[in-house]
Amino acid sequence: MARRPKRSHNGGPPLDDYEGPPWGKGDAYIFLAWRAAHDKAWKAPSHGVMLMRLERAERLGLTYEEYTLEILELGRHLVEDDAERIAEIRRARRLRRRGHFE
Repeated sequence: MARRPKRSHNGGPPLDDYEGPPWGKGDAYIFLAWRAAHDKAWKAPSHGVMLMRLERAERLGLTYEEYTLEILELGRHLVEDDAERIAEIRRARRLRRRGHFE
């Protein structure tokens, strides 16, 4: 009898066994354009910018990655007046953390 997948499993095949191209059955150009955009967005900033973001993130109670992602999504830096958004990010963090242990 086959085992039921875990609650978080999407029922798809194991990714390690895939032999095809990295873009799957989709358009290779779109895959490569998205990969280039992702790499450009997450390119390491200068040391000074990184330290500034880290200090601001710690002051707001966020991780460096959460703070940087908000800059990429909103196009602006978070400040103390964004308390509602910061609380939402913290709630999502707790939900993600809890989801890993279920």
